[in-house]
Amino acid sequence: MIIESSAYARAGLLGNPSDGYFGKTISIIVRNFGAHVTLYQTPELNIEPIEEDLHEYKSVYHLAESVNLLGYYGGQRLIKAAIKKFLDYCEENEIKLVNKNFTIRYHSSIPRQVGLAGSSAIITATMKALMKFYNVKIPVEILPNVVLAAEIDELGISAGLQDRVIQAYEGCVFMDFDKQYIEENKTGKYERIDPKLLPNLYIAYKIELGKVSGKVLNDIRTRFEKGDSFVVDKLRQIADCAEQGKKAILKKDYKKLNKIMNNNFDLRAEIMNINKSNMELIETARKCGAPAKFTGSGGSIIGTYKDDEMLTNLIVELKKIKARVIKPYIM
Repeated sequence: MIIESSAYARAGLLGNPSDGYFGKTISIIVRNFGAHVTLYQTPELNIEPIEEDLHEYKSVYHLAESVNLLGYYGGQRLIKAAIKKFLDYCEENEIKLVNKNFTIRYHSSIPRQVGLAGSSAIITATMKALMKFYNVKIPVEILPNVVLAAEIDELGISAGLQDRVIQAYEGCVFMDFDKQYIEENKTGKYERIDPKLLPNLYIAYKIELGKVSGKVLNDIRTRFEKGDSFVVDKLRQIADCAEQGKKAILKKDYKKLNKIMNNNFDLRAEIMNINKSNMELIETARKCGAPAKFTGSGGSIIGTYKDDEMLTNLIVELKKIKARVIKPYIM
């Protein structure tokens, strides 16, 4: 039996990066890009490498380019971490696994290192495949915790629950990561929002931009954990963007939603250093009359557009700075 599973890219619509700090967010799934896993029974456990996992390069320049885009590791470490945490979950919950092995292979079309959650998609897709293979049911509200644990505990990646929640639930989801609620229930409060209520959305990402995820937010975390009142207050305001944005979406008040999206980024810029390339994305989109904010930790932006004329203008102007524009496929 051949098992296939997928997990898709995601875009933070509002509230990020407060999800890692007991805040609130709204996210959408982006089916335009995905991580896909194939798994089938074999005598031994085997993780098939893809080209990016092979340590063979045309030159020192090719190696340097690969490191800039992918870091020092490929996707195999994500698969290993997913398998390890899946086993940990089963042991902690006294779930006995059938004694059988498998070969697993993966591929991903999610642009790397531009804030579209490519790493967590590979882990989530792997978890889904393992659940099918071993006939294990992990509740949808708990699955994001297991995926996040694979990244934090096994790989040392600084991250929050947002990406893993939307990749488990899909569609559009409002998330409340209230600390006390999570401690008592081991999960956040997750509320589905009908994607049909959303306005016209665009996503733009830099084709040539590469960075290693997990590094950008480290300074914020240090300041947050030290109780820096300025950072704590700004993160609270960013979280409130998600709360206010949910109300605007439900009322279809898109004019207000646009202001909230811009404010979300502006608040973020007060506590983060935004590099020139990322700021160029934001400024170019806003000059076209479209609101703009990061989808994640940088490299791509999300916003709304009024009509086809504005969308065309966005495509033309963003292409000038080597950025691609897409309409996210959510449903």
